[in-house]
Amino acid sequence: MPAELTRRAAALAAGDGSWIPPVARPASTVVLLREATQRPMTYLMRRAPSMAFAAGMHVFPGGRIDDADLAARIEFVGDPIDAARMTADADLARGIVVGAVREVFEETGVLLAVDESGRLPVEDRQWEDDRMAVNDSSEQLPLILARRGLAIDPDLLPLWSHWITPEVEERRYDVRFFVTRVPEGQSVRDVSGEADRCIWVDPAQALTEYHEGRMAMLPPTVSTLADLVDLADAADLAVRARERVVRPLLPRTRMVDGDIVWEVVDARTDEVVWSLEGPPAGSESRGVN
Repeated sequence: MPAELTRRAAALAAGDGSWIPPVARPASTVVLLREATQRPMTYLMRRAPSMAFAAGMHVFPGGRIDDADLAARIEFVGDPIDAARMTADADLARGIVVGAVREVFEETGVLLAVDESGRLPVEDRQWEDDRMAVNDSSEQLPLILARRGLAIDPDLLPLWSHWITPEVEERRYDVRFFVTRVPEGQSVRDVSGEADRCIWVDPAQALTEYHEGRMAMLPPTVSTLADLVDLADAADLAVRARERVVRPLLPRTRMVDGDIVWEVVDARTDEVVWSLEGPPAGSESRGVN
């Protein structure tokens, strides 16, 4: 862990007030899956070294929620969003789902919305122009969905987990992780401009490469991949997601006999959920060590 983050961890443990954790901003991440021989494969993007956040890390598509997501007038269909399960109020929960749809469209070209018959759209000649328009301005998403006769169905994006950036970081996000299958008639492609490598990978293989030091990832990505290893297929993905206990997980440091220990706690209760073997293999703000 970078020396400055170690200093902040010590300051938090001592309670001396020399480091005040920034407020974590809401964000969404979408775990894209496609069927394969042994288990579904997932899509990872390695953030370019020039990026200010998580440089060099392998991540799922996603990003922060902006004001346009929160204010967007978009039709929703299907069951209401379970805001309490997302540890959010109704307006924030809605904005988080809108942000998830927007981010995954911007970064991969996948549009998770349905027509009046509940069908997902297929790519057409206007597809890339629409994606670029949303990439240029979040305010374009409601207009494009309306023109295409599409609405957002939260059932397409079942909530999988919820992670919050550690308090020692200078850029902090409160991230809801969603899972979904890539719709038929749509293709995932590297169009984000934020990654220098994009791959479809078996979760077990990704974990092996992480443990052997060949694929840098942060704890939420590692934990999510571990959850996906026993997923035989994506047919029951929504059911599996709904059965999960979702709570806001926060990697936190504390001092034990002069040493810094990392734990994952429930941010609502401060209950220790599990202990980490050591510090993350990098910093979210500063990237790979």
